[in-house]
Amino acid sequence: MWFRNLLVYRLTQNVPFDVEALETALAAKPARPCASQELSTYGFVAPFGKGEDAPLVHSSQGFLLIATRKEERILPGSVVKDAVKEKVDEIEAEQMRKVYKKERDQIKDEIVQAFLPRAFIRKSGTFAAIDAERGLILVNSASPKRAEDLLSTLREAIGSLPVRPLTVKIAPAATLTDWVKAQKAADDFFVLDECELRDTHEDGGVVRCKRQDLTSDEIQQHLGAGKQVTQLSLGWQDKLSFVLDDKMVIKRLRFEDLLQDQAEQDGGDDALSQQDASFTLMMMTFGEFLPALFEALGGEELPQGI
Repeated sequence: MWFRNLLVYRLTQNVPFDVEALETALAAKPARPCASQELSTYGFVAPFGKGEDAPLVHSSQGFLLIATRKEERILPGSVVKDAVKEKVDEIEAEQMRKVYKKERDQIKDEIVQAFLPRAFIRKSGTFAAIDAERGLILVNSASPKRAEDLLSTLREAIGSLPVRPLTVKIAPAATLTDWVKAQKAADDFFVLDECELRDTHEDGGVVRCKRQDLTSDEIQQHLGAGKQVTQLSLGWQDKLSFVLDDKMVIKRLRFEDLLQDQAEQDGGDDALSQQDASFTLMMMTFGEFLPALFEALGGEELPQGI
């Protein structure tokens, strides 16, 4: 149980997350299979374990873990388009008349409904951790849309969820650019070998570097020409590495072997205990890492009321 991506959300009001009440609320919106005429379904699943008895909320040392699953029927647009064209051509040929937009849309709806029961089903899951003491919700995704799907469903389940994406006082691109220019990051952070450089003009160029010495003259020349660092790979202490972009999205998060070995040792031989130990150690690490990151980026911009 190690998050690979991270979107951080700040609770703007105190929300009492009672485990029992949350379990009951999530049970009212369970994940379920798509019915034959449904395009998609979305609901909560057990983050650990399987079966009807597996809890929908995993609690450990004050941290909560929840998970959602989305099922959607996949209808390739090209298949629907071809079927609509074939039907329209048939009507126009047989009835010697033009098929206009309203009727074309109706034909499309009928074809979609006919195809749905035979469509492939794709399943995807999203995990989120709640750190109520620090007022944070952490979503294991790099997609704001997927995160918002989870948060909005959680909001529907519990009735209210005053939350917003966490922001910092200084534009992240400015800080990342300064770090590469100075060839030194903030304390406990270090620059690795990957970055994205983007021209500040709307139609400007983009340079993406991988496995590159970011202290090289070539990189400095790009910065001197006015490009900004909009994505940068970084390490923190000896515990984790990640890629941070200018939207505060943390991607390709990797926990070093030292932490993974510690979780394995703490969890013992049982699979669920291993997952619990990994989750707990991950959240405790985030408890140190995230405040340090926010401070390094100029400090969190707190909403009014916090």
